[in-house]
Amino acid sequence: MQTQMTAIEVAGQNISNVNTKGYSRQTADITTSPDVQSSVGSEGTGTTVTSIDQVVSQLLNSQIQSQSSTSGYWSGQQSALQSAQDAVNEYLSGTSTSSTSSTTASSDTSSSGLSTLLNNFFSAFSSLATSNSSSNQQATVNAAQNLANSFNNIDSALSSVRSSLNDTITSGVSSANQLLTNIAGLNQEINNAEAGGGNANDLRDEREQDLENLSDLTTINTSTSSNGAVNVAIGGQTLVSGYTVNDTLQTYDAGSGQLMVQTASGGVQLTLTGGSIQGTINARDNTLATVQGNLNTLANTVISQVNNVLDNGYNSTGGTGNTFFTGSDASSIAVNATMANNPALIQISGSSTSSGDTSLALQVSDLSNTAQSALNNQTFSGSYVSTITDLGTALDDANTEVTDQTTVSDMLSTQRSSVSGVNLDEEMTNLMSYQRAYEASANVVTTINTLLGDTMNLKS
Repeated sequence: MQTQMTAIEVAGQNISNVNTKGYSRQTADITTSPDVQSSVGSEGTGTTVTSIDQVVSQLLNSQIQSQSSTSGYWSGQQSALQSAQDAVNEYLSGTSTSSTSSTTASSDTSSSGLSTLLNNFFSAFSSLATSNSSSNQQATVNAAQNLANSFNNIDSALSSVRSSLNDTITSGVSSANQLLTNIAGLNQEINNAEAGGGNANDLRDEREQDLENLSDLTTINTSTSSNGAVNVAIGGQTLVSGYTVNDTLQTYDAGSGQLMVQTASGGVQLTLTGGSIQGTINARDNTLATVQGNLNTLANTVISQVNNVLDNGYNSTGGTGNTFFTGSDASSIAVNATMANNPALIQISGSSTSSGDTSLALQVSDLSNTAQSALNNQTFSGSYVSTITDLGTALDDANTEVTDQTTVSDMLSTQRSSVSGVNLDEEMTNLMSYQRAYEASANVVTTINTLLGDTMNLKS
């Protein structure tokens, strides 16, 4: 009866945890009790529960841990690249334009996008070349200020994304350290719980969940000690050994605010190979850095090329000496304050004596169709569209990988559920079987009691 009651309790435990994430179903290992010798031979003594075991596949657990690292990596990339796309305020459909095109990309969905503002800027100079009116002068300064502000805003937004990604890395490292501490503590708890016999199944489930959560953050290598403790290594460094956390992780500045990961006590710089932390690092240092670098090069080229044309020119009154753009990159580009306050000072004439000469305005306008060596022989708009297209392609690749990895993760989870998951129909069948066995055992006891009572009555 006690054996069947224990089996009923195990089935009840399974049923109550049918929706518990990470729970592995348990089974009561029922075996025959030792026989006793009698005058007629060996007599059975019933059954006993020798252990309560988990139904787990270590191979599937290992595969899921590995898959978690891959999924985490691409999720980190996806999140970072989505933030970068939001920062540039341009959303591409994947259409690429030729390097010599000066028209706005057909996939630019923002009327305030830099592609649009570049074209507005050169169009304003084209209008100014046609008529050097005060209204066209003001429109040209306005277009230039809008362009400079867009450069400034995008650079600021991308810098904010970079800072946010560093915060994400720091948060991920902090979470990883907490999980390392949890795993070492669970190693100790499991050992203590199992010292007197039996299995600490719920604690083992909890430890497995922590290992999978840690794998989502970074690739880990695990090994199991003879006492059942799980040792954890990251980047070739053993951080958890048995019940002890040998070292933890921390971020360090590799230069210019580029946060990387090393061991806290040993100071060993780690090369991570997967997980969301590394996915975020790679997105920051590759795609995001390329976008920022290209944006700065584009701004610098606009500044230098426009100034080269206008610096030696004359304004409508014959004056000269005013630079049109100030600054050197996307963060600092601006319209000369003097010219912004007095648009009539724009130096679009090639002659100090001919107020009607607008030849330099036409030269600036023609720059929009000129391939620039500093931009890999692309036009200004072509270079920017190429940069944003590369960002869109990288994000599209990350989206595809996340979708693919989700499919693989779901498949592995389904396989594990078929092995370790709770099936309510199966548990209800087991419960009824244990109930019938319990009732039958109770009837045996009742029958024996009746026979013993009858025997005593015969004697009396």
